[in-house]
Amino acid sequence: MTSWPVTLRHGSVTLRPLELSDAGDWRDARIRNSAWLGPWDATVPPHSSGRPATFRGLVKRLSRLARDDQAMPFALLVDGEFAGQVTVNNIVRGSAQFASLGYWLDQRFAGRGVMPLAVALVIDHCFANAGLHRIEVAIRPENTNSLRVMEKLAIPEIGHAPYFLHIDGAWRDHTLFAITTEQAPGGMMRRLPPPP
Repeated sequence: MTSWPVTLRHGSVTLRPLELSDAGDWRDARIRNSAWLGPWDATVPPHSSGRPATFRGLVKRLSRLARDDQAMPFALLVDGEFAGQVTVNNIVRGSAQFASLGYWLDQRFAGRGVMPLAVALVIDHCFANAGLHRIEVAIRPENTNSLRVMEKLAIPEIGHAPYFLHIDGAWRDHTLFAITTEQAPGGMMRRLPPPP
C-alpha cells in the first residue's frame, strides 16, 4: 500500500483523499454544524496571512502539501455519506518522522464510535505505511468529545500548551496527546472498544 493517495476502509467508515467534488457536501456539513464546530475551529490571528477563502483553495493547498509529503487530507464518509474530515498535518521527516492530526465530525454521526475508528485507521496507516514514528494531537481542554476520542484509544496526554493555537477568535490553551509506534504494538485498531 502506498502512503498517499490512499483509501482506508473498515465497516461503514471510509477515508479517502479530500476532493474538489466534495465541495457541496463539505459546505453543507460546515453550515449545518456551525454552532457545533465553531468553538473548536481554527481562526486566523490578526495581522497574519489568511487561510484559503474557498473550499477550492483549501483543497488545492492541501493537495499540494500532500504531493510534497507534508499532509494527508482525508474526507471521512459513513455509509458513503460525507461525515467530516481527518487531516495529518505538519509531516516532518528526517530524524523526527512525526506529524500532527486534526479532525472534525458532522454532529449527526457523533456518539457512534465513528471518530475513534477513523483516527485509529489513520494512525495505523501513518505508522505501517507512511513510516511515521509519532503522531501528536492538540485538543482544547473544554472539548470533551475530542478528549473522549483520546480516552477510547488510550492515547497518552503528554502536556499542556498555553495559548497554543488561534481557535474561535483567540489564542487558546491546548492539552497535548501523542503516541509512538512503540506505544502501539499491533496497531490502534485493536484498542477500539467492542461494538455495542
